[in-house]
Amino acid sequence: MTIEFRNESGLEFTDISSEAERVYNFGSKGFVRIQNPLKLNVSSSGGHRIYSADGKSHYIPSGWIEVTWTVKEGQPNFVA
Repeated sequence: MTIEFRNESGLEFTDISSEAERVYNFGSKGFVRIQNPLKLNVSSSGGHRIYSADGKSHYIPSGWIEVTWTVKEGQPNFVA
C-alpha cells in the first residue's frame, strides 16, 4: 500500500520508484536500508530526503561511504 506523497516544501523530488531497495553504508557506524523508496531529493549539503512506499519520510545525512540500490525487475538501473 502506498500512502499519498504530499510535498509542501518547495523541494524537487526525483522518482526512484524503480528501486526495490536502497542501502547507505556508513562504514563502522553501520548501514541504513530503505525498502521501496519512491522519491528522492538531494540537498546542496549532500543529504538525501527519501519518501518510501510505507509512507515514511527519511533523511540520510551526507558522509556515507557508499550507497547501493537494487532495482525492480525490468526497471532501469539509473534514472534522471
